[in-house]
Amino acid sequence: MKVLFIIQGEGRGHLTQALTMQNILRNHGHEVVEALVGKSNARQLPKFFIQGMSVPIKQFESPNFLPTAANKRNNLPRSVAYNVLRLPYFAKSVLFLHRRIMESGADLVINFYELLTGFTYLLFKPGVPQVSIGHQYLFLHKDFTLPKSQPVSLFLLRLFTRWTAMGATERLALSFREMENDEKARIHVVPPLLRSEVRELKPSTGNYLHGYMVNAGYGKSIMQWHQLHPETPLNIFWDKKDAAETTHVDDTLTFHQLSDSAFLQSLAGSKGYATTAGFESVCEAMYLGKPVMMVPAHIEQDCNAYDASLSGAGVIAKDFDLSLLNEFTASFQPDKHFRDWADRCPQMIVSRIEYASKMSVNHRALLSALLAWGMVKYYNSSFSHIINKAFR
Repeated sequence: MKVLFIIQGEGRGHLTQALTMQNILRNHGHEVVEALVGKSNARQLPKFFIQGMSVPIKQFESPNFLPTAANKRNNLPRSVAYNVLRLPYFAKSVLFLHRRIMESGADLVINFYELLTGFTYLLFKPGVPQVSIGHQYLFLHKDFTLPKSQPVSLFLLRLFTRWTAMGATERLALSFREMENDEKARIHVVPPLLRSEVRELKPSTGNYLHGYMVNAGYGKSIMQWHQLHPETPLNIFWDKKDAAETTHVDDTLTFHQLSDSAFLQSLAGSKGYATTAGFESVCEAMYLGKPVMMVPAHIEQDCNAYDASLSGAGVIAKDFDLSLLNEFTASFQPDKHFRDWADRCPQMIVSRIEYASKMSVNHRALLSALLAWGMVKYYNSSFSHIINKAFR
């Protein structure tokens, strides 16, 4: 089976999921033919993704969140206004996606939560089946618990999530824990997509805190905390555009551009992890038995953080006050069942993808048979009508 990836390019999570999926599919005899990644003016595609994908990568203009003026938490009204102004560019992207779907020779599209994939299927209805995958599809699950605050933002998030999966044969919801499928919503719950590099790590407990932030403005918060607690070593990763590969502030604070192998090694040796609550990195921390402090940067990450806290992964904070993480570390107990759940991922996901592909093939065959049957009936009826008329 030939597979085309369409990936939301914001943050690290969807990119690492795509890398993992590439390897899982390859190990099961399938081929990824191309990766299409949504791009943003504020961020660059990380080197680890470019080096890790073994197929051509093409980028396209895609909607994305904009941070506040302080470059911290994302600003919803500002993001909406910005994306509305860029609608002509997004229309071109939809045309581009449709063209690549049809010209790539793919038998299946896997959509990593990219909104424009849904609109491509709504407008053009390509004959190629689509599987949508992401933690966000749990937000539509009948048994998923959402945070009580921000009802308008939650409504918009759920609406956005539905739009990303328009035309999808399957919705695969990545989850921190095992849950029943929601057949009515067409949601199948599967384990997180963790790469072999994470599974092979040997975690240890060092003396430093490890961190990752989506919006570089949080760096100021880190600096302020560090000035009050210079005795605590900090190893922080960010995606600040045009920043140096490594920024040594002093002996106990270093900022790094996002390098995946260095990120994972630092996480594995840390005593705790502070993050802007992306699903994938929280799962990596859980797999390695690390306590987590989550500082959500937008409503989607609010839901991630709330769900992770219910699973016992960590605590939620409004800013990078790392004293909270230090306190939580003292009482933290890793989830012993999470590793078993995560290790079931490859087989569960491949079985759902192969099922979706077969169902789509069978569906198309049935439609073709019905069409052929209808045409035969039509021509038989027309022929009989002509004969009757000729001999009347």
